Amino acid sequence: MSELVFLKLGGSLITDKNNAHNARHEVIERIGDEIARGLRDNPGLKLLLGHGSGSFGHIAARQYGTRKGVETPEEWLGFSVVWREARALNTIVLETLAQAGLPVVGFSPCSQVITASHQIVAWETTQLKLALQNGLLPVVYGDVIFDTEIGGTILSTEEQFEHLAAQLHPSRILLAGIEAGIWKDFPTRSDLYRHITPSNIGNVEKHLANSASPDVTGGMRSKVLSMHKLVRSRLCREVCIFSGQPDGNIYNALSGVCSGTRISQD
Repeated sequence: MSELVFLKLGGSLITDKNNAHNARHEVIERIGDEIARGLRDNPGLKLLLGHGSGSFGHIAARQYGTRKGVETPEEWLGFSVVWREARALNTIVLETLAQAGLPVVGFSPCSQVITASHQIVAWETTQLKLALQNGLLPVVYGDVIFDTEIGGTILSTEEQFEHLAAQLHPSRILLAGIEAGIWKDFPTRSDLYRHITPSNIGNVEKHLANSASPDVTGGMRSKVLSMHKLVRSRLCREVCIFSGQPDGNIYNALSGVCSGTRISQD
């Protein structure tokens, strides 16, 4: 039986998010091997991969204020800079995963998606669906987007997953970063939420903090709330937020074992 899973590789995982243009090549290579093994061992698994822009996109985006809108010539220059940064990291990810034998195909959000005040209003996804149907591994990523109301903005991978979940109906969404999950006591990091449901999301929300590193799209708080919304709307069965740093965690997540925080209806 086939199963569709969305997997995001966080920018904090695949780059040194506090230092510009610093991809973690060895980490990406290891992740590629784990994904390849996961797909081999779970022949019914179909995968949509996304990744953040980390130290490539977020630092430049913060400098130019791209997320808030694009209007002036300097801001449009910044739009171009952020686009190049995001594309550069995507190229590294695609080439590295291809070396692991994965049939990756990149889908640039900038060339496909239109938003209006940050909300997606147009996205032709036929090619992406055909890629999945034919056993390919489509890859999206955090990118600049043309916006009919504010000129331009940045669309995070989670925002893309939200939109695509309504069309593709994945059973699970896996968010791999550097944190072990959702902490009750961030930044102390001694007590982890293992399970988030509608009954405890209110308490969890009080403890959510934004990322300590540059992240123009909202950090951990926005991730948790958006993923809880997807589960509550039954657009996916569950979400797992976990660390992709330990060997085997991504392979285990693909196989159904969540090492971090699980978000579900019950």
